[in-house]
Amino acid sequence: MYAPAAMAGGTVQLVDLVKRFGEVTAVDGVNLQMPAGEFFSLLGPSGCGKTTTLRMIAGFERPTEGAIMLDGVDMAQTPPHKRDVNTVFQNYALFPHLNVADNVAFGLKYKDLSKDEIKAKVGEALSLVRLEGFEKRRPSQLSGGQQQRVALARALVLNPRVLLLDEPLGALDAKLRKALQIELKTLQEEVGVTFIYVTHDQEEALTMSDRIAVMSNGRVEQIGPPSDVYESPATAYVADFLGVSNLMSAQADGPEGGRSRVRLGQFAVFAGQGDVDARGDVKICIRPERILLEAQDSAGENRVPAMIERVVYVGSILQVIVNLAHGERIQVWVQNQGDALPFQQGQPVSVHFPSDALRVLVDLGPEVAYATEEDTETAAAG
Repeated sequence: MYAPAAMAGGTVQLVDLVKRFGEVTAVDGVNLQMPAGEFFSLLGPSGCGKTTTLRMIAGFERPTEGAIMLDGVDMAQTPPHKRDVNTVFQNYALFPHLNVADNVAFGLKYKDLSKDEIKAKVGEALSLVRLEGFEKRRPSQLSGGQQQRVALARALVLNPRVLLLDEPLGALDAKLRKALQIELKTLQEEVGVTFIYVTHDQEEALTMSDRIAVMSNGRVEQIGPPSDVYESPATAYVADFLGVSNLMSAQADGPEGGRSRVRLGQFAVFAGQGDVDARGDVKICIRPERILLEAQDSAGENRVPAMIERVVYVGSILQVIVNLAHGERIQVWVQNQGDALPFQQGQPVSVHFPSDALRVLVDLGPEVAYATEEDTETAAAG
């Protein structure tokens, strides 16, 4: 068995990056800084520009404008094989006629290495992904998770400074996907390579990333550590896309005592987060796990009368759908304590919105239409 060798991660910087396919703008002025050794995720829905951005870093697409800096050198016009990066795809792209060892060694055949050196490097790569003893198996004899590890070993054996991952867990079942999320992060920390990960799965991004860039319309909406992006969304789009969030339309009266006084219909509440100086039409958001359900006659600020519409048992939590008195419908998560359901359909309650969990977001109006993957593929083909 070969001990894992530390690899140096590369620094990636995207400067005013633009990609157009005819009249379709898939990536629109992206600026990102990814330090060496970071696990960085590009998160967004289909067609937001994340995969096109990854393909430009890999060299599979040439940018229309902007720079792609790898350790301070612009690689925007450099062909893929001359970039010190490697890519793991969703379908793994393993050669079915080659065994595991030969799949991993494939890229090394173009290096000036002896057979013993290649064997040693393959052994080290398979040790990294915990596949010792699988050298003679064919891809068809492996599980989906094992195939994914072989694809990782094949990419890492070339000692890239940056590893690009295009939704590599997308084809796996939910339980295996969760297990491999932890393994991927652990592996990245062990080898020290910069990982740039593309996904539409919020849980994947939150679980593995050091930082996340949430993308929409070919642009970056927000960048930050998972906890910051989740707890402090900068826009209604980020709040709505990342995890589950209750977004409510409200009228902001302006700041009062360091908080924002906002009105939900005829009910006034105070929000301590976000754009507390805003006035007029706003959105206020709060995560379902931060809301408290109390008895109907509960007193105190930030309480709104409501009625239980439905209680859904989902295992670790109770998902409670609540209709607020002014007409909004929200979702509340209640921890399952193993007791009888504390709420019943049609039961009147008081909903408590803690002010430190309530965030004001300026309502920016309808989103700009953006290119779908089908648009960019059609434009590229044309």
